[in-house]
Amino acid sequence: MDEMVDAALIGQLARLLRQVGVEPTALEAVRVADQKLRRRVDVVRDALLVDLPPGYGEAAAAVRAAFSDEAFTGWMLWPVSEAVVDRALAAGSARSFDDALDVLALLTTRLSGEFAIRRMLNADLERTLEVATGWTRSPDLHVRRLASEGTRSHLPWAAGVPDLVRRPGATRAIVDALYTDDSEYVRRSVANHVNDLSRDDPDLAADIVAGWLDRPEENTPRVAGHALRTLIKKGHPRALALMGFEGDEFRVDGPTVTERRVPLGAAVDFTARITNTGTRPARTAIDFVLHFRTARGVLRPKVFKLASLLIAPGDTVVVDKSYSFHARTTRSFHPGEHAIGLQVNGRPHGRDTFHLIQPEESP
Repeated sequence: MDEMVDAALIGQLARLLRQVGVEPTALEAVRVADQKLRRRVDVVRDALLVDLPPGYGEAAAAVRAAFSDEAFTGWMLWPVSEAVVDRALAAGSARSFDDALDVLALLTTRLSGEFAIRRMLNADLERTLEVATGWTRSPDLHVRRLASEGTRSHLPWAAGVPDLVRRPGATRAIVDALYTDDSEYVRRSVANHVNDLSRDDPDLAADIVAGWLDRPEENTPRVAGHALRTLIKKGHPRALALMGFEGDEFRVDGPTVTERRVPLGAAVDFTARITNTGTRPARTAIDFVLHFRTARGVLRPKVFKLASLLIAPGDTVVVDKSYSFHARTTRSFHPGEHAIGLQVNGRPHGRDTFHLIQPEESP
């Protein structure tokens, strides 16, 4: 990801700006080798703030002029959008603020403005949400998605917006307007948005989804399930009921791991048997909980979806799963004891342990 903003892209951005009368002196002096993506974006943004005209209006006009060239697209627009917001907030006028939101809506058609809009939300939450709510009616799916994605309370990689966390209901009009959007890209953002809300106000997230299910369209059940995925894993009673998961009379044998010593880079396999001991069919959400060992030697749980099954009274189902400990950038693995548990409709059942070892320790 770091290489998405590299010397070649910076050179192309400089050429495009020169074509519209901006002399990119500072931009051409930028060097980003060996820097992380976020730092690269900041360095390019700072150079743009040196090269662009000092007034907001002139800077925005230069960006709009550059946009007329289809080559003005992709990752170069992230630092451009940040520079536009910086100029607008420095200008301090309502006119500049609103125009900067218009520029973000323009740029987002070629690369999402979800990161740059965070500073607008922090500067004036009410006005930004008012404009974003209007974007839900845009004919452009990227603008509609920006309305949802940019206003998420826990958007990954993005600056925090404390007021969105304190006021989780502030964006309800946006998600209610978009949950039936024609675009899967937009609907997925809406589901992630409500999943974010569930971290701060679980009951509100359930209320929102309940409203959707009262006015469903073809894709609504899938959007609802994705929106409630964290609450389902946590066993939130209303979320389980909304998605039709019912029944709490089960006998669970396992989970049982097949190998007690698992080398780093290999996989742990486990199996379990679940019997419905009740008198009615039970639709079940089955998850497994992997208790990872941290660098400090404590176990920290992470819940993973395993299966959704309808189990008849007296019937037994067998579930099995393999989890790989191959190297990945999103998680570090530490040798030592780990554990696996099972959840059925949010309730914990069973636990088994194994040791993650260095490959050279294998027998």
